[in-house]
Amino acid sequence: MRTGLHGRGALFDTEPPGLAPRLVGLRPFQHGPSPYEHTRDLPFVVFAGARGLGKSAVLAELRAAYEGRTPVALIDCEAERFARCPAGHPQASWSPVAQALVAIAWQLAEPVADAGRIPFPRLATGLLAVAAGGWNDRDVPRARREAERILLLNDTGSWGGAHTGRRVGRVTDRLTDPLTGSPSGTRSGKDSGTGCGTGTGTGPVVEPVVEAILEAFSEGVSPTHRRLRKAATWYRDHPNAGGNPKLGLLLLAGHFRAGGAPRTRAEGHLVRALLADLDDAYGGALPRGSRPGRPVVLLDNAQAAPGTGLIGAVLRDRADGIADRVAFFAGLRGHGHPALRNAARGTLSGLARSSGWEPGGTASSRALLVPLPPLSPDDTPRVVEAACRGLAVPSRLPRAAHRLTAGNPLGTALLAESARRNLPRGAVTPGDLLTAHLDRDDGDRPAYRELLDHLVPDGYRDGRRDALALLAVAHDRASACVLAEALLPAGFGTAGVLALEARLAEEGLPAVPGRFVGDPLLRALLLLELHRREPDHTTWRAAHHTLVAHYTDAQGVQDVPDAIDPPGTADAPDCDGTRHALYRLHHELALGTTEPAVSYLRDTFHHRPPAQWLSALAFLASAPYRPAVAPEVPGVPDGRTQVALGRAGTGPRPPDDVDTVLHLRVRRLLHGVWQVTDPLALPDPVVTERLRSELEHLSRLRPADAEPLRRASRHWPQDASAGRPLRV
Repeated sequence: MRTGLHGRGALFDTEPPGLAPRLVGLRPFQHGPSPYEHTRDLPFVVFAGARGLGKSAVLAELRAAYEGRTPVALIDCEAERFARCPAGHPQASWSPVAQALVAIAWQLAEPVADAGRIPFPRLATGLLAVAAGGWNDRDVPRARREAERILLLNDTGSWGGAHTGRRVGRVTDRLTDPLTGSPSGTRSGKDSGTGCGTGTGTGPVVEPVVEAILEAFSEGVSPTHRRLRKAATWYRDHPNAGGNPKLGLLLLAGHFRAGGAPRTRAEGHLVRALLADLDDAYGGALPRGSRPGRPVVLLDNAQAAPGTGLIGAVLRDRADGIADRVAFFAGLRGHGHPALRNAARGTLSGLARSSGWEPGGTASSRALLVPLPPLSPDDTPRVVEAACRGLAVPSRLPRAAHRLTAGNPLGTALLAESARRNLPRGAVTPGDLLTAHLDRDDGDRPAYRELLDHLVPDGYRDGRRDALALLAVAHDRASACVLAEALLPAGFGTAGVLALEARLAEEGLPAVPGRFVGDPLLRALLLLELHRREPDHTTWRAAHHTLVAHYTDAQGVQDVPDAIDPPGTADAPDCDGTRHALYRLHHELALGTTEPAVSYLRDTFHHRPPAQWLSALAFLASAPYRPAVAPEVPGVPDGRTQVALGRAGTGPRPPDDVDTVLHLRVRRLLHGVWQVTDPLALPDPVVTERLRSELEHLSRLRPADAEPLRRASRHWPQDASAGRPLRV
């Protein structure tokens, strides 16, 4: 792959061919052919997942792989031009799908390799009929511009620009004559119903414009006129047209103006027109050999309006037996959509040699939904090392980067960029790199803010993003509501919490027990932003103090219906009390108060099953670490290391009536696990090795059920060094 897109070989490999060459019929970045996996029925491939998993990067790589070799179109369905009708343009003749079809056709029309420009006469004819529904005698210049732009979709590039311009100008004059001189033009703006008794609701100017289209396209003997005549007669097969192309175009325009389900049908017919034009280019008068492979259409952010409309139209036609020659790929935020309810599902690794896809009986079964996985622990170091060539990269940084990002490709790429810029300035840890600046041309801001701008959905920005950062402290809906009640404006409340919770699910972010924000990278970034919101960290401290008080009051209460147990505590006696105690201690740790957590782990060591005790230890050690004094310079010594290694002056004396050896060992172990699993820190290798001996010693104190502790003594140092979650 040209751009170093890691972990996506199943899509782009050439030997054996990955999914893209098997569907397109061409080798990526080459002119050589590739065997087709599907000769007639093609899957509509939809890459799914949350933000930052590389959907846009994959689609951009597909465009780069085939640009100039076969017709390629890429649109971002969330682009502003598809979001709303332009000012001054009638809503009745505009839709995101129609606008997207124009953008796609313009890109597909470009000449590639040895093949000329592709014309789109059917699409142009239908778009003109639809556009005429918004024309009137008060804005003739706009109507002329619109007509000229649509007519140019039929240009093959075989004539000089001046000749093409004159021809388009003559046809435009004929199409807009009804606006300037005909009786119908004087009635524009009054809806007369049909124009030919069809009951479709077409405007008064549509019928004369359609007549002008058919007349202009029927004259002449040039190849252009023959194409236009063929395109116009194609509409005689429109449902209920009875073989009359004029009636077919009037029905199309009327359905589009009607909105709702009729407009959806009209948009489907326009999509079919574009695909029929492409079919002509590949299988009509032009020899097939001059256009190897298949055209490629790429839809980014397909969950937005034009994307869902285009996907639905293509899937319905394919289910109805109307085949096309296009390789469609889309990126979908989240993990599903009603239009994809019965889509086949595959894993990226499973697509390496065969998609295994077979069409079913429903339209949505014509899609192949492929969740994009995160980068592997082996991929992340490659990204960091590739970005930092020539620099001395700390040996522990690539694995620590994977622990922070959980393999999120966008997070990995931005962290690697920060490393390239800031390692020479002394930044070493992931936390240093996140708070360091990227020095972009569009502004100098910390890397974590750049990442949040990409990962936090638009609806969360401004005040909502601030609210989400606060709620990232919470464990579940109940504790999120407590924070909202105490620290957010009065109008936010439970309704705001539920709205954010629903939006997180819609975005495809994981639900994780014990976390209101389940995605580990997003949660780490939000907590970092919350801590840095004020110089004195007022909101950070207030959030944790609020939940300490909440769980102190709630401890032992059994009526919290949606509380979620930390891993390993669900089967414990006094489940709610255990859960509330752990949550309270978690927030005390975040505030820098460590001895209550040490005492809890010491006192429960002999009374909890070892696996449950280890799970509680790991959960407590996941508390965010923010030292009381944190100068904004890299390289500040980590106080947890001193405690984990048992050095002098690292904590108060244990109480006289407890097992001092156990107390000190638990304190060292807690601080050690806290340090080596911190996503913003580099795991200290001496502390990592010390975990082994501490856990081995603890296992000897539980000879009857020591195996979980012995396994942890082997696995936890390995997991910490590799950037993996600790195995319990």
